[in-house]
Amino acid sequence: MCYQVYVRSFADGNGDGIGDLPGIEARLPYLADLGVDALWITPFYPSPQHDHGYDVADYRDVDPLFGSLADVDSLLARAHRLGLRVIVDVVPNHTSSDHPWFREALAARPGDPARDRYVFRDGKGPHGDAPPNNWLSIFGGPAWRRVEDGQWYLHLFDVSQPDLNWWNDEVGDEFESILRFWLDRGVDGFRVDVAHGLYKPYDLTPRKPGDEPPHPMWDQPEVHEVYRRWRKILEEYDGDRMAVAEAWSGTPESMARYIRPDELQQTFNFAWLQADWSAAAFRRVVVETFEAVDPVQGTPTWVLSNHDVVRETTRYGGGPTGLARARAAALTMMALPGSAYVYQGEELGLEQVDVAPELRQDPSWFRTGEEGRDGSRVPMPWSGTRPPYGFGPGAGQPWLPMPAGWADLTVEAQEAEPGSTLSFFRRMLRLRREVTTGLPDEVEILASSKDTLALRRGDLLCVVNCGSRPAPLPEVAGGLLVSSGADPVNGRLAADTAAWFRAC
Repeated sequence: MCYQVYVRSFADGNGDGIGDLPGIEARLPYLADLGVDALWITPFYPSPQHDHGYDVADYRDVDPLFGSLADVDSLLARAHRLGLRVIVDVVPNHTSSDHPWFREALAARPGDPARDRYVFRDGKGPHGDAPPNNWLSIFGGPAWRRVEDGQWYLHLFDVSQPDLNWWNDEVGDEFESILRFWLDRGVDGFRVDVAHGLYKPYDLTPRKPGDEPPHPMWDQPEVHEVYRRWRKILEEYDGDRMAVAEAWSGTPESMARYIRPDELQQTFNFAWLQADWSAAAFRRVVVETFEAVDPVQGTPTWVLSNHDVVRETTRYGGGPTGLARARAAALTMMALPGSAYVYQGEELGLEQVDVAPELRQDPSWFRTGEEGRDGSRVPMPWSGTRPPYGFGPGAGQPWLPMPAGWADLTVEAQEAEPGSTLSFFRRMLRLRREVTTGLPDEVEILASSKDTLALRRGDLLCVVNCGSRPAPLPEVAGGLLVSSGADPVNGRLAADTAAWFRAC
């Protein structure tokens, strides 16, 4: 199981209100005790922070905001001593507009090789006043920005994140060098940001009205050759190095293409994250996922949350109901074959925070007026009864304010409570190691009562009740191993609850 660390919001080591690498290192024993196998750290590279690190200005260094290369080395060494592997983010779709390559491109004339590293085009219309096509930015508005000499550059995200031109061999060579730089320092793998986005159709195919994913700018076949080359690099290094794709590719079949035997080892299965709280929805995701990954001899990578989406406790209804469902969904996910990722704070049952508009920092908020992603990025509460809840040595609110009502949700408070969500996660992850090791990867869906899903994997049975009232268990349910809520009574599983049993 891999634990996602959002570097700005995990732990602050120097008291400036922003999480950093020394803060992460100090909390590594917590992750080891939790029972995780690896941690994924979001970007810590030099950046103007317009998109909180996903606008990279230098891929081979550390932003002083987060520490230094020496801090990376220290963190890696301590993590490895604790038996934890470390995955870092690589951002190959775009750079920061502060990157030396883009500054060189802006200083060059149209047609210069420096411009060919990015997607520059002439505009449409008699004077080139219209964008080259009708593509839209993920963060709202047109995906093109005009420069002083009249050309336009593509930015599928913020205007400060110009898209790279992967048709240019220099781009691919540069990222292979970047991978080697971090592998040589000892990182165990990479999370590939916007893995489905690198290549754009050379003719910049316009988007049709009502176009549904995959849009023409996503998931082009050429991206797979990139990952074949990256797979060869990973295999050159000792220690079972790996990479996981963030590929919002639209269908289970397109998702599975990223984990063909000669490509990446993992790709997030976002269908699980997107499923409604419904036994039928979960059943459909399980069936379609295995139908897609089995032909490529791959295994799924399950995820319920991350720094870009609404926290699942809130998605599932919020309050006690949302928390019960989030715990049940996590237990169901952990029973399935393959890898699983947990986003920081899931183990505490944190909900989405309603950040006041004047305090929001997500660039998508400023471009669209929609709430954005700040609510899932509020820092971790560690201890104490008021903000900043032990986030760092400082006494004031961190970079995003923490709610006044989190005293009972801190790590310190939950460690002292056997029925807490943190205690449940520790028990679940310990059992996952003990119970699922050696089990087959095949999953059998058993007949079960309405609004329930029963999954059998070897001698492990997982049942989740998504209904509003207790439901009878399958006859094969033997001894109870763990429940996300109340233990079954008289052979019936409570609503909004999942449990593991030994299968008879």
